[in-house]
Amino acid sequence: METVKAEITMKDLEKIDIRVGTIRTVEDVAESDKLVKLSVDFGSFERTILVGMKKERENPKEIEGLQALFVVNLAPKNMFGLTSHGMLFDIGYEDGIVPVLVMPEKKVPDGTRAG
Repeated sequence: METVKAEITMKDLEKIDIRVGTIRTVEDVAESDKLVKLSVDFGSFERTILVGMKKERENPKEIEGLQALFVVNLAPKNMFGLTSHGMLFDIGYEDGIVPVLVMPEKKVPDGTRAG
């Protein structure tokens, strides 16, 4: 088992804006062997989020229409001529297993904050 990361304060945690969003579309990023482009609806706004799941799923489009948790206040990052405005939360990558989405147990309004 991996060691627990360094301790943070509640103030550190409060800096992260985690919200529920519905994945509207999943598109291939042809220039990349890992990335797909998600269009995510957060209710009052939408975001493009690039995710390295191309090799993790036989069909990345299977997550279209699902809700998941995202970090929405991460600094934008440019990759392959596209800009990612957030990060998908998933479980498993760091532990070497095929990642799965972090999802609400039932449908909630898009944009609902975690925490």
